[in-house]
Amino acid sequence: MNDGPPVGVVVVDDHPAILSGVEAWYAASPRTITVVAAGGSVREAWTPPGSTADVVVLDLQLGDGGPAFPSLRRLVDAGRQVVVYSMRDDEKTALNCLDLGAATFLTKTEGREHLVAATLAAADERPYMPPALAGALGTNVRTDRPQLSAREESVLIEWFQSESKELVAQRLGLSVRTVNSYLDRVRIKYANAGRPARTKASLVARAVQDGLVDVNDL
Repeated sequence: MNDGPPVGVVVVDDHPAILSGVEAWYAASPRTITVVAAGGSVREAWTPPGSTADVVVLDLQLGDGGPAFPSLRRLVDAGRQVVVYSMRDDEKTALNCLDLGAATFLTKTEGREHLVAATLAAADERPYMPPALAGALGTNVRTDRPQLSAREESVLIEWFQSESKELVAQRLGLSVRTVNSYLDRVRIKYANAGRPARTKASLVARAVQDGLVDVNDL
């Protein structure tokens, strides 16, 4: 956790106590995490200095409006790494956030350890599955589970545990093009099963649901 470059974060939450607590947690991290901007409006993430932050920590419920799904989508479409940090803890909301492209989904009942770890994972573009999310997703033997080949599963799991597709290719003795081909096939199978997984985070969530990977292996 000491390794890696400093991380800049913008925290979007309209509860001052949450903002203060999160800033204190980051300040205690062995790896430098700096809150470059914080406030109760998504504007914080679009204007300097928040616009340059490596990670956006986003509360889903801001003010009296509904869940901030449109804001999440716009941030993801702009290439931002977003950690959703919410009071909501239901599977539908979590999967919706992951399908929209959030790096991960945390509940506010999860403390410093998981928020810091999730933030660093987002900055490094690694998947992170906190306990509450893993519990909400569960492991199931559902009828809409796609049938993956052994090779598709091995490529998928290796990708979850690697920082890049290039590393997956090296470890499995494949070309990057072949790795991409296997991952595309997996995504197509999930889409055909009515469970689209457009991002790495949502694909991790599907794999955990289907028992293809254990959260301890991530």
